[in-house]
Amino acid sequence: MPSESDLLGAIETHGVEELHSLLRSGASAVDTINGFTPVEYLTSGYLRSSRFVACLGVLLDAGGVQHDAEVRAVLLDDSTTLEGLLRDNKNEVLEKRVSMRAAFTQCHEVSLLHLCAEFNSMRCARVLLEAGADVNAAAGIDEHGFGGQTPLFHAVNSNHNYCRPAMELLVEHGASLDVTIAGLVWGQEMDWETVILAVNPLSYAQCGLYRQFHRRESDVYSNLAFLYEHRYRKALHVRNVPNKYLA
Repeated sequence: MPSESDLLGAIETHGVEELHSLLRSGASAVDTINGFTPVEYLTSGYLRSSRFVACLGVLLDAGGVQHDAEVRAVLLDDSTTLEGLLRDNKNEVLEKRVSMRAAFTQCHEVSLLHLCAEFNSMRCARVLLEAGADVNAAAGIDEHGFGGQTPLFHAVNSNHNYCRPAMELLVEHGASLDVTIAGLVWGQEMDWETVILAVNPLSYAQCGLYRQFHRRESDVYSNLAFLYEHRYRKALHVRNVPNKYLA
């Protein structure tokens, strides 16, 4: 019988074939581990890769549960299903708010477009935008006054810069670069939890330089250059990159 650590390891690294093998050998896609299901471990994991959708599909096929049809469609980047849901009840889908455990940017009362940005679900993002989703929809604000971020925040400093396409798509559709919120929790309830104060999309992108963010300096400045040029209509003059002091 596979161990829980084996299953969590495959989920953490998006090991599709390993996950298949473990489930065939008796690992459960349903049983909770420390209070969370395997699907919840996957969706709250830190890795962003093209294998995420396949891993989620493997877990769901093995009995794993994601009860919310709209969220499931977005996580699988299943635009066909999402289009059907929009046809059935467009306003409800566009106004939907969900909360879920997240490795990075807090997901408290976020829209489906926020989730598209968080997981780089590009097909679903395009469908939502074409249906009239608010590109500047504000997430919920928690009891400490933190949150209220727009979808763009979720894409500006992603792991391996995986969500760069979502960042560009949102900006091209009019995402505001001027939104400043009181604070944002990064990695809520994780060992790397950090509160970022008085933050906007550009300053949040620059937070990728924080040690606990583990972002490549080249990616951070590439994103900053893109955002800065769209905000100020001029090129960003980059200084001391890579940073000589840290080299």
